[in-house]
Amino acid sequence: MNVTWPTQGKKEWKGHQGRIFDVKDGFHVIDCETCGFKHIVPIPTIDELDAVYKQEYYSREKPLYLERHREDLDWWNMVYDERYDFFEKHLPRERREIIDVGSGPGYFLLRGKQRGWNVQGIEPSSQAAEHSRSLGIKIFEDFLNQNSIQKFNKYDAVHTSEVLEHIPDPEDMLKNTFRLLNPGGIICVSVPNDYNPLQYALRVACGYEPWWVAPPHHINYFDFDSLAALLQKIGYNILRKESSFPMEQFLLMGDNYVGNDSLGRECHGRRKEYEHALVHSGLSELKKQLELFYSTCSIGRTAVIYAIRP
Repeated sequence: MNVTWPTQGKKEWKGHQGRIFDVKDGFHVIDCETCGFKHIVPIPTIDELDAVYKQEYYSREKPLYLERHREDLDWWNMVYDERYDFFEKHLPRERREIIDVGSGPGYFLLRGKQRGWNVQGIEPSSQAAEHSRSLGIKIFEDFLNQNSIQKFNKYDAVHTSEVLEHIPDPEDMLKNTFRLLNPGGIICVSVPNDYNPLQYALRVACGYEPWWVAPPHHINYFDFDSLAALLQKIGYNILRKESSFPMEQFLLMGDNYVGNDSLGRECHGRRKEYEHALVHSGLSELKKQLELFYSTCSIGRTAVIYAIRP
């Protein structure tokens, strides 16, 4: 479902050009005609990001991330199990080698290890990498790039969640994931589903500012169409699109959690209870059908796409 967002003219910057969607903290969000997806300009350099993500990100930008991930681990494992279920359904039984690109605290890989997978992660944050190692997970502490990729083997599956929005060249990173995969290997990519129709309703009808625009940490702003197009450009074939629960519904019903951390946690808790109830009552398939339906409507807080390397 497409909606017509208000724009503010066009912007050009070092070969990137497109309609301006928002301006925040000196950065312009453009729908880039060169790249095929929305991103900020100017784009931060690798050196600028290196200092942020290797040392500061979890301590300064997300000080409660590890603690809350542990608090939500039952719910996260439900999410992770669904992703491993998909991999296992579409890969032969003997193919169980996976790498998580941007592996964070390591819980996704821990779940895979518990299910019998051979797991490895690549993660630039020293704090997150150290936590992963405390779980017994093998972690390579770096960004995925032309230099680091030489140190890895081939894998049957690649997982990368909440990563592409943070990096200056997501096309290059996805090309590297393509090189990491054996033929017939599968990637699962998850990104925030930004500039979606429910955000449009909140912007136009309710007067919300674009709280999801967060430069310089969020560089890129994907939706289902732009993410699928980028994967196909690289050579992937799309297998499935699905979305997570549309958290913007709480905002539309009057629960303004933007900037209100305690209310945000409360809304997230209600969402967890709803999803746990579906799964524990034997209605997992209904939950999957709803997540598929969200994606066809272009809504849901995250865009999740599974794709295969031919």
